[in-house]
Amino acid sequence: MQEFLVELLVCLMAGLGAGIGTGLSGLSAASIISPMLITFLGTDSYMAVGIALASDVLASAVSAHTYWKNDNLDIKNGKIMLITVLIFTFMGSYAGSHIPQNTMGSFSLIMTTILGIKFIVKPVMTTKEVNAQKKRWVKIFQSIFCGVVIGFICGFVGAGGGMMMLLILTGVLGYELKTAVGTSVFIMMFTAFVGASSHFALSEVPVDISLLFFCVIFTYIFAQISAKFANKASPTVLNRVTGVVLTALGILMFAVKGL
Repeated sequence: MQEFLVELLVCLMAGLGAGIGTGLSGLSAASIISPMLITFLGTDSYMAVGIALASDVLASAVSAHTYWKNDNLDIKNGKIMLITVLIFTFMGSYAGSHIPQNTMGSFSLIMTTILGIKFIVKPVMTTKEVNAQKKRWVKIFQSIFCGVVIGFICGFVGAGGGMMMLLILTGVLGYELKTAVGTSVFIMMFTAFVGASSHFALSEVPVDISLLFFCVIFTYIFAQISAKFANKASPTVLNRVTGVVLTALGILMFAVKGL
């Protein structure tokens, strides 16, 4: 009974952080869930990434739907990146199955923290009209290149994809924050599905059904709540809250990794 309660508590805390990170800023749930499962429950690293990515599917789907209802999702310009990301997510997942790895690299943790501070100090105040002025061929080239990088990282370590996508969509492709997050979770919905399927198919460790169930449910609930808040918030408030959340999650994961 005690073991079950510990498992439930860890999944609740992991789902809380992952859900808020996904719905509010498009952060991959794997950035939060996998290191917590490994650190506190001793879950196999490759299976932990698979469970985290599976949690990402439903959370990203409900978040994407919320952003789409509020006209904050750019499917047209995101589909090229989506295809590229899907291909390289599978390739990254395959490569990751053959290499012993620390599923949460220091790079992802550092970038999450830096990105959080960036949103606090220098908010993204770009409008949709500014992004619409870019030439089509420039958007296509940028989307393909960025999709290669994001997809491989997402599949290989199961983390960092959402964070990098947010950084690229706002900093490189010039999206305003709400559309960037909406487009990010839309893409992550598919990449997470491919990544989770690949991990479950290639892993030699049986899936822990209870861990999978609790992580998926808790992440879904908190992603739905945070996505609704994000779409109602003003750009200034959203930038500040997103910055605080990312910074806090980055620091938290540094602490978890050090345990």
